[in-house]
Amino acid sequence: MEVVLADTLLSRCGDRAALLRALSAPLCAERAEALRLLLQRLAAGGPAAAGEAEALRRAAWEVALEPVPAAAAGRGGRGGLRGAARLARDALAELAAGGGAGAEEAAVEALVAAAPRLEEPELLSRCVAAALALVREEGEGEAAAALVAGRLLPALGGNGAALPRALLALSALADALLPRGPAGPGLDARLCPRFWRLVQEGLTERDGLCRKRARYLLKRALDLSGGQRAELRCPPDGGHESSLFWWSAEKNEQLLQFWETYILIMETLEGNQIHVIKPVLPKLNSLYELAISGDKGCWLFHPSWHMCIYRRMFESENKTLTKEGILHFLELYETKHLPNSLGFSEFVIGPLMDALSESSLYSRTPGQSIGACPPLGIRLQKFLATYLTLLPEEEKGSFLLKFIQKMTSRHWCAVPILFLSMALASIPACKVLGAEGLHALRDVLQCTMITHQILLRGAAQCYLLQTTMHLTDVEKVSFPEVSSFLLSLRPEESLRRDTLLWTELCSWLQVNDRCFRKSVTSDFEHQETSSLCQYVHSLVGEYLKTPASERENCFMPDWFEAKLVSTMILLAADVEQMKNKYSGKSNIEWIELEAFLNPLLDVLMKLGSNAYIPTVKTDKSLQLLLKLLQTRWLKCSNSQDDEVLVFIWKSLVTPVESILEFVLRRLTTNELSTVGDLDRCDLYLTVIPETVNLCLKVNWKKMPSIKNFLSSLINASVRNLQERNSEKEPKMKEQIRKVASMASLAAVCEIIGGKPEAHLESLPSVDALKKFISFSQFNEVLKKPSHVEEKNSLCDETTSQGWGKIVARYIRDQWICLRFVLNSFPTLPQGYEETSEMSFSTVERSKKTLQSALEALSILPSDQVLPVFDCMKVLVPKLLDSSESLCIEAFDLAWKIISSLSNTQLIFWANLKAFAQFIFDTEVLAVAASAKGQAYAKIKEIIFKLIDLSTTKTGVFNVVLSHCCQSWIFPTVDERSALTNAFLNAGNYSELITEACVFGTVFRRDQRLIQDVHAFIENLGEKCAANVATESTNRDDHYVRVCAVKFLCLVDASNILHKAFMEDIFIKLLDKDELVSRSRTRYYANSLQHRVKNRVWQTLLVLLPKLNQNFLCGALDRVFQAGFSNNQASVKYFIEWIIILSLHKYPQFLDKFWDCFCYDEEKLKTSICTFLSVLAHFDIILQNTSEKKPALKKALIVVLQWCFNHNFSVRLYALVALKKIWGMCRMLHVEEFEALTPVIESSLQQVENMHGTGNARRNWQRIQDHFFFATFHPVEDYSLETIFYTLPRLSELAEDEWISLSKFDRFTDIPLPPAFQGYHSRRELRDLKPSDWSQQDMGSHSAEADSQPEWTDVQKKIIPWKNSTPSLDLETAFQDRAAKLGKSNSRLIVVASLIDKPTNLGGLCRTSEIFGASALVVGSLHYIQDKQFQHLSVSAEQWLPLVEVKPSQLVDYLQQKKTEGYTIIGVEQTAKSFDLTEYCFPEKSLLLLGNEHEGIPANLIHHLDVCVEIPQQGIIRSLNVHVSGALLIWEYTRQQVIKQKQQ
Repeated sequence: MEVVLADTLLSRCGDRAALLRALSAPLCAERAEALRLLLQRLAAGGPAAAGEAEALRRAAWEVALEPVPAAAAGRGGRGGLRGAARLARDALAELAAGGGAGAEEAAVEALVAAAPRLEEPELLSRCVAAALALVREEGEGEAAAALVAGRLLPALGGNGAALPRALLALSALADALLPRGPAGPGLDARLCPRFWRLVQEGLTERDGLCRKRARYLLKRALDLSGGQRAELRCPPDGGHESSLFWWSAEKNEQLLQFWETYILIMETLEGNQIHVIKPVLPKLNSLYELAISGDKGCWLFHPSWHMCIYRRMFESENKTLTKEGILHFLELYETKHLPNSLGFSEFVIGPLMDALSESSLYSRTPGQSIGACPPLGIRLQKFLATYLTLLPEEEKGSFLLKFIQKMTSRHWCAVPILFLSMALASIPACKVLGAEGLHALRDVLQCTMITHQILLRGAAQCYLLQTTMHLTDVEKVSFPEVSSFLLSLRPEESLRRDTLLWTELCSWLQVNDRCFRKSVTSDFEHQETSSLCQYVHSLVGEYLKTPASERENCFMPDWFEAKLVSTMILLAADVEQMKNKYSGKSNIEWIELEAFLNPLLDVLMKLGSNAYIPTVKTDKSLQLLLKLLQTRWLKCSNSQDDEVLVFIWKSLVTPVESILEFVLRRLTTNELSTVGDLDRCDLYLTVIPETVNLCLKVNWKKMPSIKNFLSSLINASVRNLQERNSEKEPKMKEQIRKVASMASLAAVCEIIGGKPEAHLESLPSVDALKKFISFSQFNEVLKKPSHVEEKNSLCDETTSQGWGKIVARYIRDQWICLRFVLNSFPTLPQGYEETSEMSFSTVERSKKTLQSALEALSILPSDQVLPVFDCMKVLVPKLLDSSESLCIEAFDLAWKIISSLSNTQLIFWANLKAFAQFIFDTEVLAVAASAKGQAYAKIKEIIFKLIDLSTTKTGVFNVVLSHCCQSWIFPTVDERSALTNAFLNAGNYSELITEACVFGTVFRRDQRLIQDVHAFIENLGEKCAANVATESTNRDDHYVRVCAVKFLCLVDASNILHKAFMEDIFIKLLDKDELVSRSRTRYYANSLQHRVKNRVWQTLLVLLPKLNQNFLCGALDRVFQAGFSNNQASVKYFIEWIIILSLHKYPQFLDKFWDCFCYDEEKLKTSICTFLSVLAHFDIILQNTSEKKPALKKALIVVLQWCFNHNFSVRLYALVALKKIWGMCRMLHVEEFEALTPVIESSLQQVENMHGTGNARRNWQRIQDHFFFATFHPVEDYSLETIFYTLPRLSELAEDEWISLSKFDRFTDIPLPPAFQGYHSRRELRDLKPSDWSQQDMGSHSAEADSQPEWTDVQKKIIPWKNSTPSLDLETAFQDRAAKLGKSNSRLIVVASLIDKPTNLGGLCRTSEIFGASALVVGSLHYIQDKQFQHLSVSAEQWLPLVEVKPSQLVDYLQQKKTEGYTIIGVEQTAKSFDLTEYCFPEKSLLLLGNEHEGIPANLIHHLDVCVEIPQQGIIRSLNVHVSGALLIWEYTRQQVIKQKQQ
């Protein structure tokens, strides 16, 4: 029946090709069966007409190459896959049966249809093997072979997981696919778009083998086209794009030039070496010139070929190459007028953006200064602006939308998202984004919140908001959509009222007010009122409405709405003020703002009197009140100048009494009864301090109400806490009330302690509070209510807040209250202490309290220990003498908490600050230092632990040092402190300052990148709102040294304590320098040792002017000793500078200096240049000396003896010093030297006029022009900028060692002395560029070379292809290594089983692969893993078949190869050996190489067919085995190449 139906269908169908297409795409189980049956009937019906046969072939071709959609694959399920597999097996069986030409063609058609859906590797392998067998057939099988070449193999390539297999098969069948003779009945592969897509995919594949095969196919097609000078054009692959491949005899030369350049670039990229690739990159420009038609302005070559080059560069393992590729692509639209192409847009959104996600690409170039925008950031901005401008208007919106959506499709790091956002913001204003674009930008904002880099996160938000304002079509978005987007911005990071960004946003809203799309919810419109005001008015009204369903909702409303409403109120008010300002109005009535606030004020005024207002409504009104009170004022000198905020304050101060009455009722009665109510308690307690602030700023007359409220709250809370439960099981309501009461007392304590100007501590109820806290039981734990009681409330059933958190909060609030009492206790009346049975002044009471604090630290969560730290700060100094072990336990436990928090971000810094204030409290340090006991040692141990922690978490040392330096140099007056001088602590803990002076690690590259980008953002100043909105943390490692240096600058040399401290620091720094010198006598430039030494001498230079003569007399000897060490250039400059300044100030030390020249030459050979450099500034040294002649005479004698030194550098330094000293002698007319005048002047003249081709004259000129001798003035250039920025820069120290003056300015914790001198360098020195004379010859021609637009010749590795036809022995294509590699191998086997050195084996492997040996035999495959082998083989083992034959198995292996027809050739000198120059190698040759020491053993020589020796001319009797093998391999290859040419 099926046969009859099939025949009927075929007879009635006019277009059988259409029938095939209909059945095959997409292929499912049923269609596979039908297709199989139809093909069988077609074959049984005999040969079709020529035209019909061609149409059928083309149809099968198209069907086979059609990619299977994912949806179709899903719909077909496993049934479709099983159908394809069955179809393929039937076809293979038909082929195996050999049913004749018609049956073979039908079977091929079946395989073509099934191939794209096959998943089984074994079945796929059989298909390939059968296809290859058909291709080899001659005679009747030629038609089937052509079908295989034209359709089946590309169809196999359509198998999604089979790109490597497809390229393997296509390479193996290149003769059939790309025939050199006339094309057969099959289609020419060059005319198939899918074939070229496959080649392009192969060119950009990550696997090197796939790329090699794709290049082979491309070269083969090009060679065929160029040789035939054919006229052909591949059909377009859809759309209006140009053809993927075409050829014309008329443009043969132009085509050859294009493709030769193209292949050169692709092959060069295989090297992955930037010095080889960079000279080739300019050839990309010539590719574009050839690819674009000048007269028509269109693509001659499909742009996807160019994209292949860029994709290859983007996916390179060499990040430098990736960066070069990206920069070159971004430059295209600046330098080339490229025609528009859809492929370019897809490429930008795809591979380009994927490549741009790599953070390391955004690093600065070596020549850029710190804080500059990286080149990629600049290019990205220019590219996006230019590219969008050139796009057609109808494509701009879709391109930008896809671009932005791509930014949300993956996890981007902070740096790429920042620069992409900046590039978007730089696009010229155009209306292209609608609501969907706004939503996409909001999604990007959510992505930016992931990073912990707050400044970068804030900057990205700023640029995304600017993008919204520049690119949004306001007619397509509504105010609700805009406000929702604005709410995604964080005020503390970007959009704050005191930023320029806020002003820009207000201006944008004002300009486009009437243009926004009307919202569906907008139910009224007034012409006289702006659209924004109408929206805000309705927003406030909707916000305060309470649906009946929510009136008894026990959960707190989300803060989202309150934040939204407050932001929009402020924006609308500021926009109105901006309008009034532009219109010239002086008296502003604030009608609109008043209208916004009235609904809120109505609710707030009723809070105290109306007890029936829905809870949700009260919550919302207080949330909105809080958000408005927490608003920042605009950027102005005085908050009173912010008229909007002042009006809001004056309006909100009216209902203060009502608010306080409501809060008091809620907190002191039984209205808070559930766990969910604790969130409301937090809301009420947050409102109280804001209300107090409001009254203090606006209306002091409200303060009595505040005081009455606080007194009532204290009394009610104390009474509630003093009540004792009579029942065994406490009730939920009672426990919640106690939690709320304790939280209320904690809030009151913080208000009283934080607002001394309000004089709230004088309230009578405060004394009652202190007494209650004093006699309370610490760490009191509230018992959890019974389970049944807790489940009575719906809120408690669904709450996520566990009882443990509530108890922890209760305990924390106890310690907040205790902190208040401890801090204010000295102000209590004396009688209070006397009448207290357990007074805080007693040691026993303090000890018990400290024990309770340790218990609290062990039970409290880490984010709630701050008040405990503050209490310990007061208690520990009183107990260090009597209970030292308890205090040490407190230190250890506190450190354990801090170190455990080091991986957190939000709570770590606040805890660290409290920890520093506790451990490094002035009195704690002083008491520990006075006893010099275990506590003193423990604190020093903690200091070094903190420094170690700072190396992994930047900013830790900053917090500690800043606190210590401020407390030591600016001690606060504290009556409980018996310390007479806080500066004693600086001397007792001088290690802190010493380590700070040399602090700083060598950062990883990614850390330096983050610091560079931070500096770039900071340099933008107020232009980037994030700099204003984010809190300055001073966590840069530089700030540690800045703090220490500023501290040292404040030290007073006239103060005895300060003087002793400075001298101690000076000696300890010299000790540290000696320690580094002893640990490593030679160290690399910019290594950690170099940096530490550099920092030591910078600090010593800062201290130098403050040291007196007596101390310097002894210290100078150690400075001279440091000069004898082997130092880097920057360290030498600082040592020389210190010596010059010391001798300038105290010339009497010159005798010590002359002694330095009296050591033997062995000690002076590395250091004499240091002392000669000092003499080059002898005029500065003698500036304050009246008797100059004796010193000049001594200097002249010393210098002259070094002018004749055998070392060229020493002679140069000596001549520079001689020129300076002799010039001084001539100015002073020293008669004693007249006899020397002819000799010295002729010598100097000879040096000045020296000629020759060498570097002598050039170096003489350079050393004279060097900044240290030509421009630098040791006295006039003494400044912080010279020491920490200019000199490190000029001495080519790493950039992260340069500390600019801006960092000294930004670090405001410690000011410089008012009369501080020497801040800036002289301009002459500041403007110089680095130039170390001794390194001038390095790379002197690099600039000229780089300036060439395109190199005349470039390095090109030989990649042969014409002789690389893949092996036809592919029946075992997926098992045999050689065939799998798809290489053209000779019949040469190299046997190296006797060789045991990995280096020789690695070299042989490389040589054998290059010359195409069929296999390399080794004694063990384990050698491949050896590092030495891999170093010499350079991955050749991946391309060459390797066989393991152990030495003991060699006899059997050689016998087996003899039976296969191989001639066994030994590389050895024997009595019957042949000369290599006379021996003719058979095609099937096996070379046996001997052992490195013993050669070929005698038992193996008998199995050789012949021995070959290499003729020698020298005395050494043997060559290295690798060299010997290479010579024979090359001679074999040479002879085979000659034979092939003769054939």
